[in-house]
Amino acid sequence: MTIEVLKSKIHRVTVTEADLDYIGSITIDAALMEAAGIIENEKVEIYNITNGERFATYAIRGERGSGVIGINGAAAHKAPVGNLLIIASYAQMTPEEAAQWHPTVIFPKNNHI
Repeated sequence: MTIEVLKSKIHRVTVTEADLDYIGSITIDAALMEAAGIIENEKVEIYNITNGERFATYAIRGERGSGVIGINGAAAHKAPVGNLLIIASYAQMTPEEAAQWHPTVIFPKNNHI
């Protein structure tokens, strides 16, 4: 048996762009992705602190050091520019592995490490 546990979290970043016409995903500054251990195309859960919306999408790498947090496609309705977000990723592991696991949680300042 495996269970799903928190792998990593980027806590309290601000949406800097929203593009309804993009095909989907969330663009995240490459430095934030690396610090959190999120890889390109990995599924992430988005928790909107500002309005309570929650949705899943996949991460794409943004320009390093830009501070970009871009919500793309239809999800842009759920997280407009200026909203505060939590971005979380999860991993499957056995309960024994989970007992030893420590997720990576980062707390960016102004969308930067």
